[in-house]
Formats: sequence, structure tokens, C-alpha cells
Amino acid sequence: MINNDFWARNEASDGILLRETIKKYTLSIFRGILLFGMCFLILQPILNKISVSFMAEKDLYDTTIVVLPKNFSVLNYKVASTIMDYKTSLFNSLWVSTLVAVIQVFMCSLVGYGFSRFQFPFKRFWFFCVILVIIIPPQTISTSLYLHFRFFNIFGHTVNLRGSMLPYLMMCFTCMGLKNGLYIYMIRQYFMAFPFELEEAAYVDGCGPLSTYIRIMIPGAKPILTSCFLFAFVWQWTDSFYTDLFLGKIKLLSTQVATLGDRFAQYMMNAYGMPTVSIGYTNAIVATGVLITLIPLLVLYLFAQNLFVESLTSTGVKM
Repeated sequence: MINNDFWARNEASDGILLRETIKKYTLSIFRGILLFGMCFLILQPILNKISVSFMAEKDLYDTTIVVLPKNFSVLNYKVASTIMDYKTSLFNSLWVSTLVAVIQVFMCSLVGYGFSRFQFPFKRFWFFCVILVIIIPPQTISTSLYLHFRFFNIFGHTVNLRGSMLPYLMMCFTCMGLKNGLYIYMIRQYFMAFPFELEEAAYVDGCGPLSTYIRIMIPGAKPILTSCFLFAFVWQWTDSFYTDLFLGKIKLLSTQVATLGDRFAQYMMNAYGMPTVSIGYTNAIVATGVLITLIPLLVLYLFAQNLFVESLTSTGVKM
């Protein structure tokens, strides 16, 4: 509340204090409205999916229902879980995403450390190739990747590697997996900020390059490694491009959601003999499938938030 002292100081400043105060509060209100609008744009589709997922089919066409369903039901979750084979898909998604994320972070940290600390022939050229991996969409090389692993040559014998983890693991170990160029760039930039004196002290104590990397650089890079692991895990969890291209025989949540609408129609035909299913009901089942796919990511986020804060605290970074 503005008191008499404020007006006295405003009069002493020839009105400057009042103008600056109005400007400050106007900017604060504008920022608040902007942040509210941005949060609403992000949360509103998710809230709509949550609302629709608990609606019975007849509620979808009731114009009097906006958010809260009249006939609360969890049948959509049961149907979506059955069609997606949720338990198997969830387990496969967990171990595939974890394995891929660990390999990608480990290999990309090695490459990023090499780019930040060592000199080798054509270093600028190879780093330019890393930037190209970030810029060029993977879809542009999908045909060559398909042909390469479909007719993979091993000592003169052609082997079909599609449908297994081998092609994807080979790409992860060679830093050509999903978003690996971005991880290399992020880790390289983080290592560039490390003081060289730490490595020099380690060399004096008898550590070699690999020992210095493991004992000095990795413990100090927990924040960026944690970030890259989360990125790698989430992107692999939601990826359908590489999973369709290589892991077609492994049931994953991302591929199950992508085909949920078509398989729902087949499910209703087999279970209830319905030749057609309404678009609204199909969209409700798909929205439910998306939600049960994102729930494990929410749990991971809550767990990783504490882990990330602990890693920052252990490295001396103040929040």
C-alpha cells in the first residue's frame, strides 16, 4: 500500500519514482499473464486427455459436458492396456530405453572429452561432421540404413539384422544413434569449461588420460551426464522412427501407441462384432494410451529431479 512517505519521495524525485513503480508493476503483470498463457497452452491438452480418458462413450457426445464426465469410467484404461499389451510393452520400453541411454551417454562422453582436450588430425572436420549429425534429419538416411542392415555383409555372407537390437546397439556404440550429435556437443562444451590444472595435477600424480577421464572428469560432469541420460531415455521412450526401422519385433510403448487407433477398431470387431467405431471413441482410447505411456516418464522425472539436484550439490553448484 502506498503511504505518505512514498509520495514525499516521489515529489522529491520529480515523479520519477511513481513512473518507475508503475513500469515495474506493469511488467510484472505482463510477465504473469504471459507465463500463465504459456502454462495453459502446455497443460490444457494434457488436461483434456485426462478428462476424456475417464469418460464413457456416451459422454463424448454430450454437449453439456465440458471437463468433468457424468459417467465416470476406467474402461478406457482397461481397453487401451489390453490392446497395447501394456505390461510387456512397459518392460521392453524400460530396458531398451535404459540400455540405449547408458550406452549413448558413455560413448558420447568419451567422444566429447576427446574433442575438448586432445588434438588429432582433421579435428575441425570431424567436429563439423558432429554438427551435421545434429542438423540433418535421420529420415534422410533411412533408406540407406534399412538396406545396410537388411543386407548386412559379414565376411561375404548376407545377414538380415533388422528386428533385433544389434543394429541399434551398433549405432549407439559408434555415436550414430538418436540425437548422439547433440549429446557430444553438450558434453564437449561442458568439458571445455573444466580447468586444465585439474588434469595437470592428475598427470603429476601418475594418472593417464583414461584414468584422468574416469577419476577426475566423470565425477565433475555429473550434471551434464544426468541431463544427457534423461534426454536419451525420454527420446528413446517416445521414438517411433528408429524403433520401427530396427526394433519392429520388440513391443514398445511408442510403437503400440502409434498403431493404437487401427488396432482398436480390430479389437472392437473381434470382441463385440462392431464393424465401425466412432472417431470420438477412437480418439479417447488413443488419448488414454498416450497418458499411460507418459505416466512412467512422470515417475522418472520426479526421481531424476532429486538426483539432478544432488549431482549439482556434490559438484558445488548452487541452486
